[in-house]
Amino acid sequence: MNLKKTAVVLNGFVHDFAAGIWLATIVTISVLHNAHLQDGTVTGVLNHLERMFFWWSVVAAVLIMATGAGRTFTYVDNWYGEDAERQRRKALIIKHTILLSAYALGYLWVWNKVFH
Repeated sequence: MNLKKTAVVLNGFVHDFAAGIWLATIVTISVLHNAHLQDGTVTGVLNHLERMFFWWSVVAAVLIMATGAGRTFTYVDNWYGEDAERQRRKALIIKHTILLSAYALGYLWVWNKVFH
């Protein structure tokens, strides 16, 4: 098996997995925050968990960016033909603009939940 191809597949896997982890941590922060609003006796424990999940989301975001940069260098061939590649690149720019906005909105959403 070609080591470069294996690295490309592994990079893509880590990228997608980290994206899932990021989303899961953001949702978990919200669920934990709502739980500690319902029962003040668990606030100390849940605040700690919220912060832990927040920093895990930051690690996931860094992994997403790093492996995304790696993907930039692995998809350089006109695999599907010139016209299709031009459309694919345009779609990727739109997708990443939307996803970067989603990351920003996600952090805005949980920031006050975690650091109140």
